[in-house]
Order: sequence, then C-alpha cells, then structure tokens
Amino acid sequence: MCGRYAASRRPEDLAGIFEIEKWEPEETLEPDYNVAPTKEVYAVLDRPLKDADDPRPVRQLRTLKWGLVPSWSKTPEGGARMINARAETVHEKPSYRRAFSSRRCILPADGYYEWVTGTQERELEVEGKKKRPRKQPYFVTPADGSVFAMAGLYEFWRDKTLPDDHPQAWWVTCSVITTEAEQSPLAVSPADGPRALADIHPRMPLMLTPDRWDAWLDPSRTGNDELRELLAPPPGGLMRAYPVTTAVSNVRNNGPELLKELEGPEEGTLF
Repeated sequence: MCGRYAASRRPEDLAGIFEIEKWEPEETLEPDYNVAPTKEVYAVLDRPLKDADDPRPVRQLRTLKWGLVPSWSKTPEGGARMINARAETVHEKPSYRRAFSSRRCILPADGYYEWVTGTQERELEVEGKKKRPRKQPYFVTPADGSVFAMAGLYEFWRDKTLPDDHPQAWWVTCSVITTEAEQSPLAVSPADGPRALADIHPRMPLMLTPDRWDAWLDPSRTGNDELRELLAPPPGGLMRAYPVTTAVSNVRNNGPELLKELEGPEEGTLF
C-alpha cells in the first residue's frame, strides 16, 4: 500500500524532470516530508488547457487532493479511504475504471514510508484478517536518487451545494496505484534489515520508469489491454530501504530529519 510519502522537490525541478509546459506559481506547495491522505500534492498530467483554442493535451503540474472522490459520489467523505487503487483490478472497479481509461497522472515523490511487521501478521493482512500494526518505519527510495514517479489516477467531483463560481465548487482528487511488492533483492539494504520490499509489506506503489511516462499520461490511450501493460512492475533492484525515526508515524511531524537514515531500528521496534 501507500499511506505516507515524502515530496520535497521544488516545482522548478519537477518542471525540468517531467518537461512540464504549464504550472501556476500560486499553487506552489512547501516541501512535505510526511505527506498523508487528504493533503494537497503535486501531480503531473496531460490535459488540454481550459478555454484554450488548441485542443492538444498540455503537460501540466497541478495540485490535487490525495484521496479520490468518484465523479458520481454524492459526498466527498469517502475520499480519505480511496488513497490507493490496486493495479490488478483498477480497470474494473467502478470507483477507478473511468479515471483509469482517461485521467491518469504521475505523483512525484522522494520515496514512501512503510512500517515493518512480523511474518505471521503480514500473512494475516494479505488474507484481510488483521489490520497491520505499525512498527519500525522504513523509507523506500530509488537508489540512484532519482524521482519516485508513482502511477496515479485523478478525478473531478462537483459539489452541487455550491454555486458555479465558488472556488471550492470543483474538487480534483487523486489516488496512487499499488502493485505486489518486489521480491528481488534491494539495490541497497541495511544490515540485519529487509532484503526485499516484500519483506517490509506485500504491496508497494507502482513506480513508472521514464520510458513509460509519456504513454501513461497520454489521454488518447484508452484501451484496457494497452494500459494494463503499462502496469507491469519496474525492473527489480532499483530501490533501497533504510530505517527512519518513528517520529514519522505522527502526521504532525514534518521536516527533512524524518528522512535521516538510522544505523538500525529504534529501541523497542522490531524487524
């Protein structure tokens, strides 16, 4: 799953990485080292500009709310629960299939946090029989320091209780697509720590390598078979994972110190 991540890159840097054609300076977000559901996040998407004569899609950097609200939803309350969409079923679930067909995005991150749990508890979680307790947090990030480009979906929702000209009449929300965690060895792993992402959690955000960015963002691609091919996991061995402070478990904590690598798990936590 993906329930927390870090996003500290400036919009100017993201514009260069993703070849952004348009972004609004007034939408600039502060670096966020503890991104949690319902927060505003950056998203890269290809979409025609509103009220423009040119109908071609334009690569944009937008701020969206993390937690997808389907267009047909009567209220936005369920958005906080819809932060993740499973790659295996995203094409058929009513809440995601329309967005999967035509409203795909990339959610740039430094990496994501995940909390290690014991083998037996992890097996129960996979079976849906037990909610996983959080223990030692790990930060998962590309070993080469590149951007972690998470595959995402976005959706528009109209608040019919507000007039058309109200600034909050339209919500634009998003969800992270997840896939099975890699079982191949990490590029770098801590001593006496997890050797693969699957040792940490059975799911992981789907990271798109640069060769897939254009195809994923292209709104003219609508065929399920073609799109599902893009959901293949990235090559193994691109990630590193290391223990970080348990302070990240509290969403009120936020700062670069949350990314500091610890020599080992904090006292009282387990791998």
